[in-house]
Amino acid sequence: MKHLLTRSDVLFVLGYMLFPLLGLVTAVLGLFMILGGNRIPGVIVLVLVTQVFVFGSWWALKKRRTALAEESSQPE
Repeated sequence: MKHLLTRSDVLFVLGYMLFPLLGLVTAVLGLFMILGGNRIPGVIVLVLVTQVFVFGSWWALKKRRTALAEESSQPE
């Protein structure tokens, strides 16, 4: 399982597809919660949970960049 987090294709899916999509879904959920009257839980979802997915995406892209640099520096 740990070797999957060093493969550039897995990190591509996490950084460019999965985490941004989940961040968008939680942002919309938080907005609907705020508009529906649940202000405090909506703000928590909008600010905290969405930011977890945003930072997760940045982490995956940074790991992918280092994985690609390591792959290109290794002689074949």
